[in-house]
Amino acid sequence: MEKKKKKLGLLPRLIIAIILGLIVGTFAKSMDLPIIIEIGATFNSIFSEFLNFVIPLIIIGFVVPGIADLGTGAGKTLLLTVLVAYVSTIIAGSFAFVVDTTVFPSFLEVGSIVLENAQNAEETMLSGLFSIEMPVIMGVMSALILSFILGLGISVCQSNTLKAVFHDFQDIIVKVVTSVIIPLLPIHVYGIFANMTYAGTVMEIISVFIRVFAIIIIMHFIIIIFQYVVAGTVSKKNPFGLIKNMIPAYFTAIGTQSSAATIPVTVESTKKNGVRDQIAEFVCPLCATIHLSGSTITLTSCAIAIMMLNGWVVTFGSMFPFILMLGVTMVAAPGVPGGAVMAALGILQSMLGFNDSMCTLMIALYIAQDSFGTACNVTGDGAIAVFIDTITGKGKTAE
Repeated sequence: MEKKKKKLGLLPRLIIAIILGLIVGTFAKSMDLPIIIEIGATFNSIFSEFLNFVIPLIIIGFVVPGIADLGTGAGKTLLLTVLVAYVSTIIAGSFAFVVDTTVFPSFLEVGSIVLENAQNAEETMLSGLFSIEMPVIMGVMSALILSFILGLGISVCQSNTLKAVFHDFQDIIVKVVTSVIIPLLPIHVYGIFANMTYAGTVMEIISVFIRVFAIIIIMHFIIIIFQYVVAGTVSKKNPFGLIKNMIPAYFTAIGTQSSAATIPVTVESTKKNGVRDQIAEFVCPLCATIHLSGSTITLTSCAIAIMMLNGWVVTFGSMFPFILMLGVTMVAAPGVPGGAVMAALGILQSMLGFNDSMCTLMIALYIAQDSFGTACNVTGDGAIAVFIDTITGKGKTAE
């Protein structure tokens, strides 16, 4: 029998793309060969147009089935779980804002890199040789509003036919993301980093985001401890004992980069914390699609760092609505690497004003630590299960 060849993961491919971009950008600059960069910029232009076209479809494909599925569940337990998961996500995003705006200015030079508009981008980065326009079928906000109406309508009317249609549509969108966007993403990232290297801005970004990543991971651990202190206080259990039982789920999520793929381990680990079987088997799969505290910390932090690098004024008034919407748009983000950031691209553009270069940077930065964000998400799911189990009935003693 022939041995199956192991495929190179997305993160290693992104790292290779970034290194290649640094090498090619440096070579092109030293040899004064802008055509090399312009070829990559041409691909980036076409890919960005396609991504912009797909974003409204991604929103509809993710959000409609996610909201429609919330209509089926255990009544009050469902509503309570959704509310607790959403509040947890919002707390995580707000916590990230406070930490980011306090710590980032100490090592981040505000306004040192400008990618915020076409005019400035042209002054620092080369344009493609040509572009292909792909007009979007609807705006991002239109897609969001339509998704809410359809999702809630399907849930209320219990339309199984429409629900099946949108689940099939979601399968198509997931296929587009996994078979087209994700495989081409390293090429896109290569082009961006080659262009930034040629323009002389890339080293600043890399040095800044190494420190940003370290702060993000520390925040992940802090939010996990906070979630389990709350759950432990309510259930009168040792929070660190609860966390210890969730370690297998944490490391499984690091390996799979998928909350959905980690569900069996999350459920088993949660049961070890004394959670009733029916609660663990209901809450964990549900939270795998609606509770993304780790992803919210990462997306909020990366967005704030990019905004600061561009010299934008970051206020809680501008970021809080973004965090609130982030908790909704990531509902039912597919269990694939980068699913959450793909779902968030629309509001990054419509609410924060990110352009193509900034969105591409967000994708690369998010996926680089996607494993840790996912691990934080699923570990937090266990805390919610303990909380719900205690609120709805007396839980068992943790093993």
